[in-house]
Amino acid sequence: MTPLLPLTRRDFLGTSGRIAAGVAVGSAVDLGALLASAPATAPAAAAPLAPGAKRRLAVVGTGIRATRAWGQELLKEQGERVEIVGLCDVNAKRAAASRQLIGIQAPTFTDLDAMLRATRPDALLVTTRDATHDAQIVHALRAGVDVVTEKPMTTDEVKCAAILDAERRSGRTVTVAFNYRYAPTAARLKELLAAGTIGEVTSVDFHWYLDNRHGADYFRHWHAYRANSGTLWVHKATHHFDLVNWYLGADPVEVSAMGALRRYGRNGPFRGVNCRTCPHAARCDYAWKMTDDPVLTKLYAECESVDGYLRDACVFREDIDVYDTMAATVRYSTGAMMSYSVNAFMPIEGYHLAFNGPKGRIEVRMFERQPWDVPRGVDEIRVTRAFGGGSEVIPVRWGEGGHYGGDLLLRRMLFEPGRPDPLGQRAGSRAGAMSLLTGVAADRSIQRGRPVRIDELLSPGRAGARTG
Repeated sequence: MTPLLPLTRRDFLGTSGRIAAGVAVGSAVDLGALLASAPATAPAAAAPLAPGAKRRLAVVGTGIRATRAWGQELLKEQGERVEIVGLCDVNAKRAAASRQLIGIQAPTFTDLDAMLRATRPDALLVTTRDATHDAQIVHALRAGVDVVTEKPMTTDEVKCAAILDAERRSGRTVTVAFNYRYAPTAARLKELLAAGTIGEVTSVDFHWYLDNRHGADYFRHWHAYRANSGTLWVHKATHHFDLVNWYLGADPVEVSAMGALRRYGRNGPFRGVNCRTCPHAARCDYAWKMTDDPVLTKLYAECESVDGYLRDACVFREDIDVYDTMAATVRYSTGAMMSYSVNAFMPIEGYHLAFNGPKGRIEVRMFERQPWDVPRGVDEIRVTRAFGGGSEVIPVRWGEGGHYGGDLLLRRMLFEPGRPDPLGQRAGSRAGAMSLLTGVAADRSIQRGRPVRIDELLSPGRAGARTG
């Protein structure tokens, strides 16, 4: 049994092949022009529903994220406003398992086109492997269905252009689920910056620490291959790049990056196929008993017979081709610069973020897991004012639920009619594009050994064009 089987976009679309031609359109579309014409603001708040009516949602990709965040938790919180009318996955057993775990009676499908025809949803929730997002998004838009997609919106500039073009032509909308924008600490930081607390931001320090538990998980399954995830520059860092774009109200202009695979993949002292069958498990620091979790067991271990997908594949597989150690500098349209890093095998989990300006500095050190005690469930934002203006600490409590409260508040924003958005937290396709293009530029910078301007990605011959 192979650890991971390649997943093609056509797997979700039956045999018609119509979407393949649609995605190819991206290669002939001017991404720069699409971005210039894309709405600067996100899709509007959910419209009021008729009495007793519910918004009809279909889901493509029924892994753990879909089952918990967009299934169980969504219906618990918003069940009076939304209903899930269909579930689609290339693995029929997984779709059925997800349906049972969510506790619904919706039909399941292995063909996206069949699901859209049969269920006629108001919106499609896309929660599949990153490299397949474009095909599903474009297909839904052409079918007249709005889309809510997990980040990243897609994995490269050609696919990005196809999405923006389909959105423009269809008149439907794409919303990107950037849940970190909604975490209470992120919202408070945005408020402080918008109020001009430190003046115009001149530089940003942003460093994300993934510990040996969380970081290793990206190397156990599909994220470990750039063909699936676009590397962690796109899959993981797109969260962080979007936050900075949003905080600054700016676009990235140029990226210079370095990256390496230092701990996982071929660096391992031994390897197996997966943790459950590995003869080295007793002496491996990364050995993981997936079957201790009944939900993961049901969604993955019990569904392997269909496609051979191993959720607990060895982190030392020699064909892993994404970085675990990354650093970049980014220049923005406002003139601000960012120093950024993410490391995936740390003894701690959390991040450090600081903004510098002529009037002072705003910083936060977020602690999630570490081998010493800190107050749990609260972040401390420190504001230090220049020229003897003093320093103060602003405590911010985490919200309820996943991603420090971001998941719950995101779902409220998306599905509660008329909900105000004073901080501009709702994110549309343009925000999705600018965050993923930052990650693509970082990866290209490593490959080319030089800084890469965002406008180099927009269309052939556009190098030197302004993106700000």
